[in-house]
Amino acid sequence: MTCTFVDFFAGLPKDYVVMIMGALPVSELRGAIPLGLCLGMPLYKVFWLAVLGNIIPVVPALFLFDPVSKQLRKFKLWRGFFDRLFERTKKNSGSIQKYEALGLVIFVAIPLPMTGAWSGVAAASLFKIKFRYAFPAIVLGILSAGLIVAVLCKVGMLGWDALAR
Repeated sequence: MTCTFVDFFAGLPKDYVVMIMGALPVSELRGAIPLGLCLGMPLYKVFWLAVLGNIIPVVPALFLFDPVSKQLRKFKLWRGFFDRLFERTKKNSGSIQKYEALGLVIFVAIPLPMTGAWSGVAAASLFKIKFRYAFPAIVLGILSAGLIVAVLCKVGMLGWDALAR
């Protein structure tokens, strides 16, 4: 997928490619940071571009997720999609139910599948967390996840360099 993604955006500057990858719901910054490093960009720049790309869609998503999902759930295909999304989000979000905004930070910060900013938006909508609490919680989670992914990538690169010697 990453090669196809890079080929599709081949004409764009690397900065934009990293930000777009960070904004996508499937990859988020968990895919953007390794991609930027593979493109030869410095870690500090990749980190901030990936974080910014991941944050940009959060504000509109927090405002639009609930009304759009309600409208789309009127159609059978979308109802099934949102039912599965909400079930998976509920299953993975025990900390959100218990701690609300703090749980949302933790949920978004864990760099695993079905967690992240987009799932955090779905969880905030599902558990009716107000924007003024949800947005800062998701941003803190994004920053935490970015740090975790950046450290893991750097450690992995150091290990790879050691093996190559």
